Amino acid sequence: MDDELVNYEKLLNECDLEKHSLNDVLKTISSLQNILNQDNLVVAYNFLLKNILNSDILIHVINLVSKYKDSSTLSILIDLLISRDIQSNDTDSEIDLKVNVVKQIAKYKDTSTIGVILYCLNNKNENYKVRLACADALGRIGDSYAVTPLINILQDEEEKSVYVKESATFALGLIGDTSAVDPLVEYMEAKQGLCDKFSFLKEKIVETLGKLNINNSKVLKLFKSSIMDISPMVRINTIEALMNSEYPEAENIIKKALHDDNEEVQKNALIALYNITGRDILDEVISLPGYSKFLKSEAKSILEEYEND
Repeated sequence: MDDELVNYEKLLNECDLEKHSLNDVLKTISSLQNILNQDNLVVAYNFLLKNILNSDILIHVINLVSKYKDSSTLSILIDLLISRDIQSNDTDSEIDLKVNVVKQIAKYKDTSTIGVILYCLNNKNENYKVRLACADALGRIGDSYAVTPLINILQDEEEKSVYVKESATFALGLIGDTSAVDPLVEYMEAKQGLCDKFSFLKEKIVETLGKLNINNSKVLKLFKSSIMDISPMVRINTIEALMNSEYPEAENIIKKALHDDNEEVQKNALIALYNITGRDILDEVISLPGYSKFLKSEAKSILEEYEND
């Protein structure tokens, strides 16, 4: 093939899996970058994305074209996500393709794609992995238009996937719109049983509230409760959220976790307090009784590193 002229009929023939092995087809497609300039290469990749139906080949082409993030590819990716009938030897391959497509769409950060992504996210017949990718994509696009639909996903009583709810919560943290704060707090208060059963959802809500970082009495009350939660990861996420907050009470709340029965929680509390107050907390833990041997050892390790710096 010459640089300025691609024989697309020949290219499709070389990508025919009835005539060539999958490995040979992928090699042929990869070799295009050695003979075409960037503009023609994108055109060739787009042509393949429009005309190839095999999911394995499509994933390969998408990975190749993604580095250029050309606007001409975006509409083709959207078509792949919602309109195209894909040929696949197994369901997993088709799911992988859709997940890949959603991830690539998100990289464009084009707010015009939010409607399509929401359509897939709200489609409860869609595979949950694709829906998780859609929630993540909305967060990475970062437009506040998606906040209300994401909150609706969290609050939807008919939504059976807690993982989708978790991903929607994560996306709210990425977007960073503080209008999500009250609904998140209210959900955690109203759904204590569900959050206790699926502690990873509670972890994500606490983490997201920390990212949104707003001085709010309801949030502070929630943090005071979650610092004593049964889940160590919830307690750790609470410590991190408080460390990055502007609550005057944060230091005293975190100090309680220095006596936690979980060593990882103790360690995270010590590091958080060190970040807030500096060396004084290390000297206190080392010199005063009442702190565990583990914590004293951690304090000495941090102090040695501090002094070496």
